Amino acid sequence: MDFFEELRWRGMLKDLTPGVEEAFREGKMIGYIGFDPTAPSMTIGNYVQIMLLTLLQKSGHQPIVLMGGATGRVGDPSGKDKERQLKSFEELDGNLQHQVKQMEKFLNFTDGDNKAILANNLDFYKEMNVLDFLRDVGKTLTVNYMMSKDSVKNRLESGLSFTEFSYQLLQAYDFQFLFKEYGCTLQMGGSDQWGNITSGTEFIRRNLGEKAYAVTTPLLTKADGSKFGKSEAGNIWLDPEKTTPYQFYQFWLKANNEDLPTFFRYFTLKSKEEVEALEKEYADDPQSLAKILAEELTRRVHSDEDFEAVLKVSELIFNKKVDGEMVKQLDLKTLSAIAKEIPSFQISKSIIDNQIGIIEVLTEQTDILESKNKAKQAIKNNAIAINKIKVANEDLTVGTADLLHDRYIFLDNGKKNKMIIEAV
Repeated sequence: MDFFEELRWRGMLKDLTPGVEEAFREGKMIGYIGFDPTAPSMTIGNYVQIMLLTLLQKSGHQPIVLMGGATGRVGDPSGKDKERQLKSFEELDGNLQHQVKQMEKFLNFTDGDNKAILANNLDFYKEMNVLDFLRDVGKTLTVNYMMSKDSVKNRLESGLSFTEFSYQLLQAYDFQFLFKEYGCTLQMGGSDQWGNITSGTEFIRRNLGEKAYAVTTPLLTKADGSKFGKSEAGNIWLDPEKTTPYQFYQFWLKANNEDLPTFFRYFTLKSKEEVEALEKEYADDPQSLAKILAEELTRRVHSDEDFEAVLKVSELIFNKKVDGEMVKQLDLKTLSAIAKEIPSFQISKSIIDNQIGIIEVLTEQTDILESKNKAKQAIKNNAIAINKIKVANEDLTVGTADLLHDRYIFLDNGKKNKMIIEAV
């Protein structure tokens, strides 16, 4: 696999420094991307850069994941219109540990000549005092040079602290350190990082008299101009506790048809020939293309088991043919997943154990219906179902026998209103 040809057909190549393609042809390259642990999990916005490292490794080259244990303490001004709120060291360290575990799912860190390297830039600075930093790092670049970078220029009116101004020096020194320690000659990132990355190549040129290279991807946005990686509910996280596999799957399924070709090429691991064949086959059926991408990414980011659970959730929510027997066969993990996707209500298990009338469930223990009269009318209209079995009698009681896995009860109010009750 030719790394640059791969980036070009995928539309993932924005900026590159002269000579980088020739350097790749001469032999194995070592390249890195930095990730600051300012959030408790990676997002699918981060996954653009993870794909860059994945493609680099699949091309036979060696990736370095640089976790920003130090730079996360400072805050990157790139792409920000105001000063970041600093996180506590404890929070940053916790975020970093979690993100490392996430990263280990996507790259090979264990075997082969091009196995990925994990580094933490806190290790570069923890023995360095402020005078060492000013002499060894701060003297390399002039203020005029640093001021010419967009990440600085764009903040001059709104204000930029010395802390964030110094971020450029830290990122540049990171590159120099990795060059000396591992022979890393390439830094990659989003196009908003171009200034910081080229500061690193300048560090290596001035301080070491060596040549280093930079490559960036275009910033990925949606057709409507909104930021990629966001939904109406907020960020799309790679952590299943923050964005469930079902929500993750639905994000791709609901992607704008105009965005799908770009998303597909950025995130699939299928070959160019496979992608072009699928694009041709589904030119008039973008929803099928969305399903293919949604499945591939859900399996990769989460697991095959999670994808199967997603299908069960979708089946239960949208398939009118689901009946009581099918519901009884659902496992606890699937039920727990469903409980995160549809409106849920909690009722004390002791109340359910002692039997409770369906009217009271609908009106007093939950706010599913506003009054007893409306609850009775809904039952009369054949709208209420417990575990997909229609309620025909307003005197019905709900008890322990109705609990699925001793915890959940499905409740339908008409065709569209699907809820779940959890016994706690």
